[in-house]
Amino acid sequence: MRGHAGEPEHVVVLATLGAPQRRLLPHSGRRRPRDVRTDPGPAAVTTSRATVVAAQPFAGEAEAEAWLDAADAPAEVAAGAAVLERVVALHRLAAADPWVPLPAAALAVAARVGIGEGEEVAEGRWRRAVELPPEARRGARRRDAALRPQERLAALLGGRDVALACELLALRAREDLDAGRSREAAFQLAAALDAATAELVPWRDRSDLAARLDELAGVGGEVAAVAAAAREGGLNDAQAAVLVRALGRLEAALRARTALGFD
Repeated sequence: MRGHAGEPEHVVVLATLGAPQRRLLPHSGRRRPRDVRTDPGPAAVTTSRATVVAAQPFAGEAEAEAWLDAADAPAEVAAGAAVLERVVALHRLAAADPWVPLPAAALAVAARVGIGEGEEVAEGRWRRAVELPPEARRGARRRDAALRPQERLAALLGGRDVALACELLALRAREDLDAGRSREAAFQLAAALDAATAELVPWRDRSDLAARLDELAGVGGEVAAVAAAAREGGLNDAQAAVLVRALGRLEAALRARTALGFD
């Protein structure tokens, strides 16, 4: 992948492991469903391996070893996952396929940081590597995660609560913002705030939701201005900071609503 200056920054190597063997069959039009045993067992699972390699090599083995000894492995894995996420996001656009799942380090079967020759690492082999345990890849639980998720899910399934459009839009804005897509986040957040100021009105008289709604109405104008600027091109750091602050306030308001209970 190339950076903004056009110089290559990373090489991404993708491989498929454990794919079930395909047999060539005579073409007979649409495939028909086939009977299976009553206890078919688990289906074979295909695993993908992604290797993100720095485009600029080390000056020598000593430099490589020193880098690995000093490397912040969780940060390196997060940076590699961000590169891979960008590749997949661009693939989704190129293929016009929204169903391709975006990768995340927390979902990986294994995550490693290491050094080796180009052909070695391209084939998933290393001269030396360290592996992050799952808890290190998941990191600390997000403070802005929804409160009482299991109770909320039961309420949604039982019809005692409703899923709000602003919640889904806020999730999309968070995904874009965390992935560095500030322009896209601006559009999603502007729509989320418009929806929230209408959808949260039924809870306005409970707890401090009235004050929170007034706050969202105030930051909505700032976000609308940032979204308008995003239509013209990239955003600067100050504009991105507006999005971070506004999304945090929206997420706080949504947490406050769920904290009220679902009766």
